[in-house]
Amino acid sequence: MKMKKITNKYYFALLLAFAFFTISCGDQKQDPIEDGPTFGSITISVDENFKPIFESQVETFHSIYKRAHLTVRYVPEAQAFADLLSDTSRMIVVSRLLTPSESSEFEKIKIFPRNVKAAYDAVALITHKENKLVSVTYEQIEGILRGNIPNWRQVDASLPSGEIQLIFDSYNSGIINYLKNKFGTDSFLKKNSFAVKSSEAVVDYVSKNKNALGFLGVSWISDGDDPKNLSFLSKINVMEVSHPDTSVKGGKYYQPFQAYIATGDYPLVRTVTMISREPRTGLAYGFMSFVASERGQRIILKSGLVPATMPIRLVEVRSENFSIERDDKYESNNN
Repeated sequence: MKMKKITNKYYFALLLAFAFFTISCGDQKQDPIEDGPTFGSITISVDENFKPIFESQVETFHSIYKRAHLTVRYVPEAQAFADLLSDTSRMIVVSRLLTPSESSEFEKIKIFPRNVKAAYDAVALITHKENKLVSVTYEQIEGILRGNIPNWRQVDASLPSGEIQLIFDSYNSGIINYLKNKFGTDSFLKKNSFAVKSSEAVVDYVSKNKNALGFLGVSWISDGDDPKNLSFLSKINVMEVSHPDTSVKGGKYYQPFQAYIATGDYPLVRTVTMISREPRTGLAYGFMSFVASERGQRIILKSGLVPATMPIRLVEVRSENFSIERDDKYESNNN
């Protein structure tokens, strides 16, 4: 039996169908779904202040989700926001929300970033081991930052005379931004302040200079099980700070311990926030969800910071001293 000739009409239809199939396949290759909540590869930027806790978060996330890979840039906070706006990083971990001007930049490109609280952190004040000053008032910190108290002897008459050197991890640091907003001044940037490139360098500089006053994210010194944290603590002193409202707190002094961060007794507390520019449910969403989950919040708790999404309770160990624990009810309901 002879095969009929293919007419021009059918031939054209066949070519059209083939072309449509080819274009469709080509589109799939050009715009594949490259990542989801538990797989794929993305870059994120984390404020260097929070490196200790987010190294643990990323390591644990990778161990659970083998097909997921986060490339992490540990940078000053200002750089993290620049990375988010330029789409260098899909999400960032910082200590503040977007400003109105930053939000408007995203609105121009029809992107509406989401944010999730991860933890409550504190800014620790550290001094040289030979500095005998144990406590400082909130008002004295303000005086030092405003330039009204430039010498250690003005803080305590028993101290040797010496010009106070303010040490930061970076001039683009989230800590500097926090202090500027907290105390309403940037005077401390104009004289006798130094940026030394990293939190580790802050500890190193303070440990070698008797007149130094370092400002450090507390996660670098709060995990008692971390050998690096213990090494840092052996090199420097961590100061107690009074609460500004002495009528309520009675003029007591507090170190940046976990319980005092939770109660607000320690006055230099800030929020650790994750911000994503992801327009869909991708890997950034998956990682943010993990950090906010019971397992991620356990890592926060162990690090010495205060979990933001997990109920906690304070347990009185002895008079006027407290420790912090997970809420057992929460744990049992989420296992």
